[in-house]
Amino acid sequence: MSTYERLIAEGGPDGSAAGRWLLRGAAGVAVLALLLTSSYSVPADSQGVLIRLGKFHSVVNPGLGFKLPFGVDDLVEIPVQRQLKLEFGFNTQGSTNPAQGSRSPDVEQNMVTGDLNMASVEWVVQYRIQDPQHYLFAVRDPGQTLRDAGESVMREVVGDRTVDEVLTVGRQDIENEALLKLKALTERYRLGVMIMQVQLKNVNPPRAVQASFNEVNQAQQEKEQSINVANGEYNKAVPRARGQADQKLRAAEGYALQRVNQARGDAERFSALLAEYVKAPEVTRERLYLETMRAVLPQLERKVVVDERVQGPLQILNLESKGGRP
Repeated sequence: MSTYERLIAEGGPDGSAAGRWLLRGAAGVAVLALLLTSSYSVPADSQGVLIRLGKFHSVVNPGLGFKLPFGVDDLVEIPVQRQLKLEFGFNTQGSTNPAQGSRSPDVEQNMVTGDLNMASVEWVVQYRIQDPQHYLFAVRDPGQTLRDAGESVMREVVGDRTVDEVLTVGRQDIENEALLKLKALTERYRLGVMIMQVQLKNVNPPRAVQASFNEVNQAQQEKEQSINVANGEYNKAVPRARGQADQKLRAAEGYALQRVNQARGDAERFSALLAEYVKAPEVTRERLYLETMRAVLPQLERKVVVDERVQGPLQILNLESKGGRP
């Protein structure tokens, strides 16, 4: 027996004092343990799941609260307000979500397409925990279950498409279909999560054929560029030719209308002259003669008048000015 135990057993003064201090120390430790194990604090972006004796008890809101001490109640914090993500085919360093990174990126990213070709696909699933109770108790490992479901859905969607659709024009359709299928699968499993987005990152052919694929892709781009250039030249030349054709057609129609109207006017004028000629032939003949001479004579530079009563040419006074006509 030690000296300390003997003093307590003998009941001496020192033994009584040591016993009292021992009881006080034990009571202090018990009180401290009670305080530490009977309170909790939940952050503002989370909810707490209270577990009593290993079974679900309730969901508590953010803030300070109290629970049964000494391990009777246990509290698990679930970040319900944070948007979480899972990365497939690659890893981001420094992530706080244990299920975020890929354990075997090379295995996840290699997929078989519908035409039995290979494609290297990297994608991200963004989600938020909606029901903490289901998230903790519906499945054994919710993070890994969600990852397995995301990989299964993406392999199914990629397997229904050709490699050209996966690598080029079908990315948006793949994202939309994978999002719908993954939402339905998580609801079926009652994972308690809301899938926000499925986004493809890098989609490439396998490394062994990537150089050849890049050459084919470059050739297709050059083909599309040549087609666009040809369409541009067509769009410039054809409208211009149509405009010129329309212009010439309008000019021809205008000239035809002008000729028709002029011919009709000449015919009506001739009919009017004919009616006047029938009424007074001599007068009409003389008037036509004078009108014709009035139109013709000003165009002549030299004028000679011949009269039977005059022997020789008849001189006419030159009224023209120098350097031009009167």
